Amino acid sequence: MKSILSDEVNRRLSEGESLNILDVREAAEVRNGKIPNSLNIPLGLLEFRMNELEKNKDYIVVCQSGGRSSQAVKFLSYHGYNVTNMEGGMFAWAGKVD
Repeated sequence: MKSILSDEVNRRLSEGESLNILDVREAAEVRNGKIPNSLNIPLGLLEFRMNELEKNKDYIVVCQSGGRSSQAVKFLSYHGYNVTNMEGGMFAWAGKVD
């Protein structure tokens, strides 16, 4: 499984790079703050909503601590998506939040 550190994601966003960030936390968790412009699809709905994602794009998958996002990465990889797990999740995130 591919993984990336939150500091690297933050650096790339700060430099103006456009990243596709998929947040698999529950809506209540996302209301407490999310990475700007991230797409929220809770892990439990991912099977039903993965058609909203594009297989020709790279996605960085985020959750609260890294557990659910690693499950999502395994699931989406199996279905042919290009996904990378952000280690440590939002607990490790030190960047801006919406």
